[in-house]
Amino acid sequence: MVDIDLTLSVEASRSFRCQKAADGLDIDVAKKLTHRFQLTADLDSPYNVGLIVGASGSGKTTLATHLWGAAALERTVDGSLPVIDQFPKEFEYKACVRLLTGVGLTQVPCWIRPAFTLSNGQRERAEIALKMASSGEFVAIDEWTSVVDRTVAKIMSNCVARWARKTGKRVVLLSCHRDVIEWLAPDWIVDCDKQLFDDRRSLRPERKEKLQFDIRQCDRDSWRFFSKYHYLSERLPGGLIFTFGLFLGADQVGFQCFANYVPNKYAGRRVMVHSNRTVIHPDYVGLGLGIKLINETSKIMQQRGYDVRAKFSSAPVFEAMQRDPLWKLLGVSRKHKIVRGGTMERTSGFRLDVTTYEFQFICPC
Repeated sequence: MVDIDLTLSVEASRSFRCQKAADGLDIDVAKKLTHRFQLTADLDSPYNVGLIVGASGSGKTTLATHLWGAAALERTVDGSLPVIDQFPKEFEYKACVRLLTGVGLTQVPCWIRPAFTLSNGQRERAEIALKMASSGEFVAIDEWTSVVDRTVAKIMSNCVARWARKTGKRVVLLSCHRDVIEWLAPDWIVDCDKQLFDDRRSLRPERKEKLQFDIRQCDRDSWRFFSKYHYLSERLPGGLIFTFGLFLGADQVGFQCFANYVPNKYAGRRVMVHSNRTVIHPDYVGLGLGIKLINETSKIMQQRGYDVRAKFSSAPVFEAMQRDPLWKLLGVSRKHKIVRGGTMERTSGFRLDVTTYEFQFICPC
């Protein structure tokens, strides 16, 4: 148990205007500029997710600084560098990928762009990934989700909480928003407004709030809003294609395409279509929407009479399909690609080994 007794105070200005303002209400200036924070909290017992919540000025940052030092709250992301280059040098590439995908920053283009080009939500995910890499078992983040859309805040919170529990990390988040509580399901909460400690380690309440997503057939032109997040060409495949969108209300937050790569040469054989160009907007990654979008649209295509396959090189999609009984692994191939030149463009660049996974959709529905 930790007994906390903090007195926060600042010296009153003696300027004419400040004195005039105080005299106008006849207030005790010294008392109004002093805030005492008293609390007993169990921060020693094992936990994965802790939340310090309260309004601005309630003492969240001061409390965290008192408990863990100012260095724990320092920002890590360097806006001038790509996120993937900011991990410790001793980190293997696969370790960097695990951390980035674990916190929901799954799109490779987001890893290799300068961090200042990322959205607020993407930078927050990058921040927590880098802190997990450099700070060992403990991570603290101030102003958690303060500058992102509230729906995005909930998705980010759910994603980070799952990753902390999966890896055994201890994550403490400081927030002025209470709408993230249900999505974080924290092991404990320090409420700075009420100066209360709420130990929830023995609880794991079911989240009551749900987000309702819809899948609709969409225009292929919507791909231009998602192509920058995909690792392949900005162009859609040629020939016969089918495109679907994932929607949250009126907003499209995902894209899925099926393409007919293989001509149907034999009478009576089902036409084969391949799942490809699956993209979930980075702000909405963390709820497993990618594989759900693939599965639900694959069911639609199968019901239309098509033989649904998938061929890709995305490791996260491979791991999801391996766990999913609706997909059967047909093979893994590794192509050695030689491209002339010296840039990172697809038309000229570098020597690259590409592993490709091929699956078949075997849903009995």
